[in-house]
Amino acid sequence: MREFSASYLQRTRTGMWDGAREALSELALDSRGRVLDVGCGTGELTAVLREETDATVVGLDANRDLLGHATPPIVQGDALSLPFPDDSFDLVVCQALLINLPDPEAAVREFARVSSDRVAAIEPDNGAVSITSTADPEARLARRARALYLSGVETDVTLGADAADVFADAGLADVSTRRYDHERIVDPPYSEAAIEAARRKASGAGLDDDRATMLAGDATPADLDDLRQAWRAMGRDVVEQMRDDDYYRREVVPFFVTTGRV
Repeated sequence: MREFSASYLQRTRTGMWDGAREALSELALDSRGRVLDVGCGTGELTAVLREETDATVVGLDANRDLLGHATPPIVQGDALSLPFPDDSFDLVVCQALLINLPDPEAAVREFARVSSDRVAAIEPDNGAVSITSTADPEARLARRARALYLSGVETDVTLGADAADVFADAGLADVSTRRYDHERIVDPPYSEAAIEAARRKASGAGLDDDRATMLAGDATPADLDDLRQAWRAMGRDVVEQMRDDDYYRREVVPFFVTTGRV
């Protein structure tokens, strides 16, 4: 299981469902009694589910530190061995969890065990992320960095639309998939998080965090040194554009909401 910090999860998940909750319609939240959010992390999706239903929504994660940022009821537990009896919930859902598991089908089978009705997964295709930016090299360098990073990740972080095959192989029926594009915009006035992200580009710190993963794949040290030099130059351009309120960045991450009946 790949692990992430609370700050990373909050940065990438907060606001994901603002104004776009129709993509969750297949979960039939208005008819639920008990819902389990597996791999809830810091609880962003859990909070959305609680806003959309009168059901009891329980968050579960293996990382106790992450659960410290989530709102109860929460449970510490393993997605592959859920600490609940059969049929404890009528909906079991996860977000960006299966892409980080070595055996996503085993997890879906476990979700189905504790669900009496529906299982759902909201998973991205991280290989299809698109970026547009006023810093001309940013989109190209981001594609290059992403390709090197994905080559070193051991799990299928591009699972996305193919989650339907995992559901079918796990024995679920009436499997359907709906695409939802999560759009993240950086424009003036810039948030403190956006300013910090620009500083990390200019220093190369973001690439440094991913260096070990990239080297586990197709990247060589020389590749990363060249990329880091270009990345820092791009970051300095971003910082300069921000000072003049000229910087704009749009990132689109395609997510796929897959559902199936037990």
